[in-house]
Amino acid sequence: MKKRNVIITGCSSGIGRCVAAGLRERGYRVFATARKKTDVNILIAEGFESVQLDLANSASIRSAFATIMEKTDGKIYALFNNGAYGQPGAVEDLSRDVLRQQFEVNLFGTHELTNLVLPVMREQGYGRIIQNSSVLGFVALQFRGAYNTTKYALEGLTDTLRLELMGTNIHISLIEPGPIESQFRKNALAAFEENISVENSPFENAYKKLVERLKTEGPVVPFTLEPEAVLDKVYHALESMKPKARYYVTFPTYLFGYLKRVLSTKMMDKVLKKV
Repeated sequence: MKKRNVIITGCSSGIGRCVAAGLRERGYRVFATARKKTDVNILIAEGFESVQLDLANSASIRSAFATIMEKTDGKIYALFNNGAYGQPGAVEDLSRDVLRQQFEVNLFGTHELTNLVLPVMREQGYGRIIQNSSVLGFVALQFRGAYNTTKYALEGLTDTLRLELMGTNIHISLIEPGPIESQFRKNALAAFEENISVENSPFENAYKKLVERLKTEGPVVPFTLEPEAVLDKVYHALESMKPKARYYVTFPTYLFGYLKRVLSTKMMDKVLKKV
């Protein structure tokens, strides 16, 4: 039996790297993509089949997809849309260009790659698509407006696509992790320092605490899990006869999912303001 082919975006570290390794060990043929050529070379040195793919660049997406299709004889079992980053900063400090860039990577690139994969899955008569969302895909936290917005949009796009794929034997699932050990804060700090003018912001004092948090090594909130917790959900989404529409991962995701159902918007805002 031939190995099932899986494309994963954002494999340079964290969840993407963990899932790529876990699926490879489980017998899948994994195409681990990354934005930077240096990360691709590292992945290749570790024995992965790796292709450079920049979600902010349509030509890069199309080129990577064509390369993978050539290697797989045009067959893809699954796509794990994991690649993303977080742009911290208050909404009023986000320029149009900065917000657009967050969408280019976290939503538009994911959408474009998905639309390349779907015709292949329709023709072969099966497939699995997994979208790595966030607890911030259904609750909002201050100073995370750009990331919140892209994940809310990803959830809406995925819910719509799930309806449109009914009866096709192509299953689509959302994973909503919550706090997971990764390089996310390191990358977010770089984006913050590059794009947010702290001195000109009414949130200058609040940003000091934000930067301190982003610079902290190790978990900064309770119930942070290792990326293997996401891998377990990916296994189910790929292998279950009836994959779930949504997979919660960490305790905060379960907690906020419950609170959003039972609390008024006013009460929920008070809770989220304290987080």
